[in-house]
Amino acid sequence: MAAFPAKLEPGAPNPLGATWDGLGINFAVFSAHAERIELCVFDPAGRREVARYWMPECTDEVWHGYLPGARIGLVYGYRAYGPYNPQDGHRFNQNKLLLDPYAKQYAGTFRWSDALFGYRIHSPRADLSYDRRDSAQVMLKAVVCDDVFDWGNDRHPNVPWSDTIIYEAHVRGMTMLRNDIRPDGRGTFAALSSPNVIRHLQKLGITAIELMPIHACVHDRALVDRGLKNYWGYNTLGFFAIEPRYLSDGLRNEMRIAVRRLHAAGIEVILDVVYNHTGEGSELGPTLSFRGLDNASYYRLVPDNKRHCINDTGTGNTVNLSHPRVLQMVMDSLRYWVTSFHIDGFRFDLGVTLGREALGFDQGAAFFDAMRQDPVLNQVKLISEPWDIGPGGYQLGNHPPGFAEWNDRFRDSTRRFWRGDAGQRPELAARLAGSSDLFDKRARRPWASVNFVTCHDGFTLADVVSFAHRHNEANGEDNKDGAAENYSANYGVEGVTSDASILETRACIQRAMMATVLFAQGAPMILGGDEFGRSQQGNNNAYCQDNPLSWWDWAQAETEPGRQLTDFFGKLIAIRRQNPALRWPHFLHGKIELAPGIRDIAWFGSDGAEISDQSWKDPNRRPLCLRRALIEEQSAISLFNFLLNPTAEDQYFNLPEPALPGFILIDTARPDVGEIPLADNKVALRAHSAVLTCSKFERLTQ
Repeated sequence: MAAFPAKLEPGAPNPLGATWDGLGINFAVFSAHAERIELCVFDPAGRREVARYWMPECTDEVWHGYLPGARIGLVYGYRAYGPYNPQDGHRFNQNKLLLDPYAKQYAGTFRWSDALFGYRIHSPRADLSYDRRDSAQVMLKAVVCDDVFDWGNDRHPNVPWSDTIIYEAHVRGMTMLRNDIRPDGRGTFAALSSPNVIRHLQKLGITAIELMPIHACVHDRALVDRGLKNYWGYNTLGFFAIEPRYLSDGLRNEMRIAVRRLHAAGIEVILDVVYNHTGEGSELGPTLSFRGLDNASYYRLVPDNKRHCINDTGTGNTVNLSHPRVLQMVMDSLRYWVTSFHIDGFRFDLGVTLGREALGFDQGAAFFDAMRQDPVLNQVKLISEPWDIGPGGYQLGNHPPGFAEWNDRFRDSTRRFWRGDAGQRPELAARLAGSSDLFDKRARRPWASVNFVTCHDGFTLADVVSFAHRHNEANGEDNKDGAAENYSANYGVEGVTSDASILETRACIQRAMMATVLFAQGAPMILGGDEFGRSQQGNNNAYCQDNPLSWWDWAQAETEPGRQLTDFFGKLIAIRRQNPALRWPHFLHGKIELAPGIRDIAWFGSDGAEISDQSWKDPNRRPLCLRRALIEEQSAISLFNFLLNPTAEDQYFNLPEPALPGFILIDTARPDVGEIPLADNKVALRAHSAVLTCSKFERLTQ
């Protein structure tokens, strides 16, 4: 190992992080309240400390120093000196080795130990005590790395929002059970970018894969003690590093290769990112990075008792995006993933938290303002989960322009409508029309509503129709975790059954619900594995199940029911893609008459009559017909009727006037049947089914 100099040179306060310039490494780390910062250098394995330096300069609250002769691969950590005074929000403890918040790679193995806590964890005074044990031996270390990669002619697919079909997936779970991938590559980015996986996405018609968190994360101590892991990864340790489990060779370029291959197939890559909290937990959590560098700056603290973290996230802490340096870190992280990894968009976990200021959620919060003016980030897709558990935490429809939002009202109304609940027809009608009641303001578009019936958080599609109750016993929390109300049903038997009648009903409702997602205005999202009937055996909170319970069972995809369902998903997506009226980029309000008696959007009952105010109010009226019309050419009108029968009986629908020749494009009760000519302006719908018809005619012009 090369000899290190006796001390650091002053270096520069920018950029933050560790930056190699060919001659040495500049280190810069923010802390507004530290009295001193030490840089600790370790051997390549991260086991033995070989040098320690005081950071010689502090400029604008950034501590910095330059280590001449240092190279890529250097392993390091920080120690921060300052007051340990929890009542004032300060938790400095120089005995704790700290990760650089800007670290892009880690060395060593993280092991839970009482030494990771800044206080004596078993002391009766709890966090008011002080722990002097050194944490270096059980703590990860940062590694200095570069970002060299030849992107060649890679281009962002730039799929228009109105054409976007999102597929939510987990890097590990998606490929752990694929037999066509080498065992040592399964569950990694190498597997995600394998030709067969990409062909599967292309066959479906997917335009964007939304990956659950890929940032390096911490496995909660309580889970590890129960022999479990934080499988989902919503417990971030660092915002610039890739979770090591997802790299088969340990090299970060494996992710870049995956992005490039997906781009070559026309598929965008969206990252689910967690900037609302970190893996350090509540004030009783460990001291790993942010807490030790400057607890009072990085976290939102209770104003009149700064010993405690504000917990708007339900995870123990809340990142303080009101602080300019913390906001800068988040913005730097986002730009890093776009510029260095060519990421096409982000889904923000608990996005309401990011928009909180001192008085609560604010459309004009610093985070939203920064995103909207950033020349890099305002060009990619931005999706928010529009809620958290803090005061006023449900903000669906209240995000600023430029953001799409997960629409849980679409999810719940779709499930309840197809379950046969009374009074759901008006609510579903609004959701099918792009939820204009929520989103049609400030020139937002229908794609602001991300429509889904299932996501990672909750039941899979197969489980929505197979379980009336959650079954989370494997999580070790007495089946008390996860949502108690899922708007699901089992149709006669809880879980697995061989009853052919029940299986057929379940299959019919799955197909009808997915037709609802894909034929609604807005941006559709599919939960990965739903396309072939993936089940989690009734577990609706499988966040800690890194095992076959959560992994995609690709053997099921090769069964006859699995292949049929996959083909049906592909057919729905193809119909949406081929017909602009089903993905129209503007809200429709029924105020434009395209031809006599034909408005751009209208609602009818099964009798073919437009639904009256009195009928809308009748909770027992369930069948529904949505008609949308579009002028495709100078004088040609395309007219689509989407017919929905959520009842347990077959229903005849009279199509609304005028009577026109046309075709049934798809019947969810007969998934293998192709286009069928319309006859007598009537359509028979089987129980629990939906039908889409299409007619075209010439508009009379003067």
